[in-house]
Amino acid sequence: MADTIQSRALVPRASLAPRRVLVVDDSKAQRKILSMSLLRWGYQVIEAGCGEEALALSSATAFDIVISDWVMPGMSGIDFCRQFRALPHEAYGYFILLTSKSGKGEVAHGLDVGADDFLTKPVNADELHARLRAGERILGMQRELVDKNRLIGTTLAELQKLYDSLDRDLIEARKLQQTLVRERHRDFGRGTASILLKPSGHVGGDLVGFFEISARRIALYSVDVSGHGVASAMMTARLAGLLSGASPDQNIALTGGTEGQRDAWPPEMVAARFNRMMLEDMQVEQYFTMAYAEVDLQTGRVQMVQAGHPHPLLIRQDGTIEQLGQGGLPIGLLPNVLFDRIEARLRPGDRLFLVSDGVTECPAPDGEELGAEGLIEILTRNEGLEAQALLEALVWNLNSHAGGQDFPDDVSGVLFHYRG
Repeated sequence: MADTIQSRALVPRASLAPRRVLVVDDSKAQRKILSMSLLRWGYQVIEAGCGEEALALSSATAFDIVISDWVMPGMSGIDFCRQFRALPHEAYGYFILLTSKSGKGEVAHGLDVGADDFLTKPVNADELHARLRAGERILGMQRELVDKNRLIGTTLAELQKLYDSLDRDLIEARKLQQTLVRERHRDFGRGTASILLKPSGHVGGDLVGFFEISARRIALYSVDVSGHGVASAMMTARLAGLLSGASPDQNIALTGGTEGQRDAWPPEMVAARFNRMMLEDMQVEQYFTMAYAEVDLQTGRVQMVQAGHPHPLLIRQDGTIEQLGQGGLPIGLLPNVLFDRIEARLRPGDRLFLVSDGVTECPAPDGEELGAEGLIEILTRNEGLEAQALLEALVWNLNSHAGGQDFPDDVSGVLFHYRG
């Protein structure tokens, strides 16, 4: 009675069906002795007189515990154990071999083919009961593991559905974001502007473009919003509207005026207006870096501002390259920041390149960044190419530097070629 109570305390039979036990022995008397004890302890018992019969039963029914004699005519207990382990059952079956063998080699062989425990014949009831309780603990842990794995599988399936849905949305968002940059190349007569934009993921935080201020003045800009993903993409969409040539009334850089007579704030004031808007109006935790330049198409005069962005590059017609600016603070970090104006003059054949840090910080497989020197080397090597071909060559060279890996950050820039 004590044994029965102890066994039932281990596994509450009110909530779980009795464990199914398969007893395999060619001796009918031995099977009956084992079966009587097992039935008394609350197990559901099925008997088999040989290994072949036991294997057929195991193929049709998942047994929780198998107690099998080692030495039997035909299929031995060790062969049955090996084939039992090969059956495609999800639940684990605890396998006990009954044997008169006591050598370490035989025991090791039995463990190697999949046996969990051994009992020496003749079987002692108390020892058998103790081994069954040990098996119950293992089966309980296995059941818990299977339940947890099933829960994990269900959760992963739900997460996959959510991911697929989000992935489809992000693909559409990327298509919409690409429409923010409607023109990749424009000829202004006295010069051309060409754009490079390669988001590192579905959606990115880089924004590049140009717009016409008046008949003789144009603006170029390169923006990099902090972070990645949807939040950055939404910020770039907002900034694109504030730097749009198609909607001059909403353009934060323009001061109004009729078509062809518009004026614009100086570049350092454009940066200051953005800074105030980010801190006072938007009040978000994001910030962005920017290079913004105004070019006079008649004189080649350039006024620009650098706000935490990589140095603008002035590519002279003779192949020399100058880095402009002193760095500056990003926009949206601190209030009342004073931004410095940078001035330069383009001569016919010169180019101005505003580029994001996705280019200069592009890492090689060993982690070494390209750097400003590496970018200058690439530009020097390809100086004879036209603007759009030069940007394509830059991407190829970046890909080679990265060892063919995906770019970890958005790669963008705007290249202005001055004809004069």
